[in-house]
Amino acid sequence: MALVRLQPFRKIDTLQREMDRLFESLTDRDEPLYPTAFAPAAELHIDRENVYLQLEVPGLTPEEIEVQVTADSVIVDGERKEEKHVEEQGIKRSEFRYGKFHRTIALPEKVQRDRVQAKYAHGILKLTLPKAEDEQNKTVKVLVEA
Repeated sequence: MALVRLQPFRKIDTLQREMDRLFESLTDRDEPLYPTAFAPAAELHIDRENVYLQLEVPGLTPEEIEVQVTADSVIVDGERKEEKHVEEQGIKRSEFRYGKFHRTIALPEKVQRDRVQAKYAHGILKLTLPKAEDEQNKTVKVLVEA
């Protein structure tokens, strides 16, 4: 069985880019009518002791990424800056997304904010969020009906 990545907003994102191109072609400016930001893709994995969160943020340095953790969410902010190129003759086409981003990810379980570890390598931000002690040992009594 093949796994297929769910991308529910792919068509909306494509439509937005096509509309941006249309409006840019109608204007005589080098700047787009409005900046297009992006939201980094994320993966979440949970085991018995930790919540693992990975975000795809290529083209940044660790200093350009701000991470805030609450007991039940992670907030990631940053900005991917566009390199300015001056060309006398020629055309530049770019499908890269530039601009500020802000992503808040709700966590399915409470975590210990003071023990979070973050690593950034090869464009991937990896967070290890230890579960709160009461969540690790939580037992739920289930009523069995006949």
